[in-house]
Amino acid sequence: MLRPLTGLLGIALMLGASQAHAVLEVTVTEGVSGAIPVAVAPFEWRGEGEPETRMSGILGDNLHRSGLFEVLREDLPSGATGPADFIPEPWGAAGAEYVVVGSKRPDGDRVVVDFHVFDVLAEERLGGWRIPVPADMLRRGGHRVSDLVFEAITGDPGAFSARIAFVQVQRDGDGREFRLQVANSDGANPRTLYRSSDPVMSPAWSPDGNELVYVSFENRQSEVFRHDVRSGERVSLARFRGINSAPAWSPDGRYLALSLSRDGSPNIYRLDLQSGDLEQLTRSSAIETEPAWSPDGGTIYFTSDRAGAPQIYRMDADGGDVRRLTFESGYAAGVTVSPDGDSVVYVEGGDGGFRLARLDLGDRRVTRLTDSGNAESPSFAPNGSMILYAISEGTRGVLGSVSRDGRVHQRLEGRDGEVREPAWSPLGE
Repeated sequence: MLRPLTGLLGIALMLGASQAHAVLEVTVTEGVSGAIPVAVAPFEWRGEGEPETRMSGILGDNLHRSGLFEVLREDLPSGATGPADFIPEPWGAAGAEYVVVGSKRPDGDRVVVDFHVFDVLAEERLGGWRIPVPADMLRRGGHRVSDLVFEAITGDPGAFSARIAFVQVQRDGDGREFRLQVANSDGANPRTLYRSSDPVMSPAWSPDGNELVYVSFENRQSEVFRHDVRSGERVSLARFRGINSAPAWSPDGRYLALSLSRDGSPNIYRLDLQSGDLEQLTRSSAIETEPAWSPDGGTIYFTSDRAGAPQIYRMDADGGDVRRLTFESGYAAGVTVSPDGDSVVYVEGGDGGFRLARLDLGDRRVTRLTDSGNAESPSFAPNGSMILYAISEGTRGVLGSVSRDGRVHQRLEGRDGEVREPAWSPLGE
């Protein structure tokens, strides 16, 4: 896999030369010590012909994968589906601190889901919801239920309803096929948006989650495409002479920041998606790449080697007030910005490897999130709780995720081929 900055150099070298199954296997490799015990009871079905999709199973799996919870599913008290029949003592005896109970019933072409979250120790209900879900979208409904339960217990929004985009690479003898994939946050319901024998890289979501931009080499040069996830329509946005790379959507959806070498060295440009106007923001003889917007759209962070080695810089969205941001190591690249704008995560080089580090923008405290290895392409979850990233293991690529504080680690391994270039979608698409 290409290193974050040398990926751009790799482009220069190349210029010279939907089903319900899961495409990713998600494993928690390190969770929080003393995880919170949560009992998830099977949701009672009130009707005929119960669907195969088990919402309580999806909920339990999601809570377990968060790394914050110990999910109890066996030897639980029976009979409770709501406040009227919930008695705290038996659940406390079963070891639960929190309990989720619920029921489902058919309603035409929908399934109505009623569920409740209880704090056993406080002997109180934290919340109750009734959600109508299309009968053919029960898995997505299970992720929505998971979001609400996660928020009721932790106070933070869940991100299970978000999707992930990534590039899957299939090797066939000496050849390779690159597939741009979109899947649920748990790797289920994969959908191939585009496939090519030429490299595909750098997917990035639109703010509404309906489109992706990415780089493709299908026309024997790097080219930035805009792709409608629902209709499949795709349009070329940048095919200038030289390098076209690292597209990033502005939070309001109006602009695209990207790195172009059309006028010499790679620099950061801003493309107005409405008018087509292109504005050069940086003017350097160094490599300027990997732009990332602040949530308010007022700042662009980017990677530059203008000081002799890759470091993270920031500038106003119009290109003014450029300042270096990272000083803690000899290599920093591939920045991603937290949804609250208070911190950035980037790839830090050193000790013979590449790891993820988080910089708090207020107090400038740096936290190392992963050990030395081969991390790259970090992407924040839309609720800011986790960071998805790529790892190279020898010649094979897999994905990893780590919590914002570095305590929870997961591995997402492709069932078929290798995976790279992850991007987490916004919520509410």
